[in-house]
This record gives sequence, structure tokens and C-alpha cells, in this order.
Amino acid sequence: MKRQQRIERKTSETAVLLDLNLDGSGKANLKTDLPFFDHMLELWCRHGFFDLDIKSEGDLDVDAHHLVEDIGLCLGKAFHGALGEKKGIKRYGFSVVPMDEALVTAAVDLSGRPWLHYELSLPPGMVGTMDQEVFREFWQAFVNEGRFNLHLILNHGANKHHMVEASFKAAARALNEASSILAGLEGCLSTKGKLE
Repeated sequence: MKRQQRIERKTSETAVLLDLNLDGSGKANLKTDLPFFDHMLELWCRHGFFDLDIKSEGDLDVDAHHLVEDIGLCLGKAFHGALGEKKGIKRYGFSVVPMDEALVTAAVDLSGRPWLHYELSLPPGMVGTMDQEVFREFWQAFVNEGRFNLHLILNHGANKHHMVEASFKAAARALNEASSILAGLEGCLSTKGKLE
């Protein structure tokens, strides 16, 4: 079974066309017109072994918020859809990733219950050309539509780029582990008999 999904979203503020393959090789083909965000998504793909294509446009003359949030919504829908009935998946994933002086922990439960614990207190100022608040909005949108539980915790760090980069890598590795197939597991890893 191919674990792939295509999502299209159009509003008065943004237009997003997104293709996701959970069982890829880490290839990213991205057009968001946000170079730093593209860089983070490329890292997410590479470290999660996800293939991702995004064509998007948005009201970047206002700011990046609408487009980043809507990409998060689309990526969450695609991730949830590609998992299908979640039969055989490990369900849980965990990763601790260093990036020079920064260290970030990510833990995931593909339970069907959305929850974000976001503990990245970044120093004041922009990250690349982006307001740092949009990264929380991205993860919140991704978690809500992906219907999973994500904890992202900055253990320590000083450089904003390094901290955000470590968070994307850690989340990718945890999501890859959680979505991978556990040999010998029949059905879902839940006493309820199913995962939403």
C-alpha cells in the first residue's frame, strides 16, 4: 500500500498544492517564496525520509503567517491521510537532536488526539526573514490536522537558526520512527483496537 497523499487548499489569502510520500527518500521540491522556511522543510524531509512537493502562494506582502499556517494544515491532512488506518505502525517516536550549541527533544504519539507542547523559547528577533511566532503556528496547524501528539522541547541553545533547525530535524526523526512499520504487529498498537 502506498502511503501518499495530495492536498489542495485555496482561500482568499493562500493557495497550496502539496504532495507527501511517507515512504520516500527525503526529496523536497518546494516553492513557498520563504527561503528559510523552505530550508527547514527540506531538513524535515531529509531527516524523516519523507518526499514532499509544495507549490504555494500567499499574501506575503502582509506577512508569512497565513501561508506558513496553511502549509501546516495541508501537511497535517496529508500526513494523517497517508497513514490510512495506521495498521502496523510503531505509533510512538522520540528523538534528541543537537545542532552545534542547541539541543532539542521531540516526542510523538500518532494517537489520533491532537496536542502540541511547544517549549522553544527563542531569543528576541527574526529568524532569517521570519517572525519566530510563525513556527509555533506551523506546528500547531500540523498537529491539529495530523491528529497527533507532539512535544518539542528546547533543552538549551543560543542561536535562533540552530534552535529552529534542531526542532525540525528532531520532529522529523520522531515522526519517521512513529510512522514506520513494526514487523510482526497485526492491527494497531492500541488496546482499543484502532487509532483514529
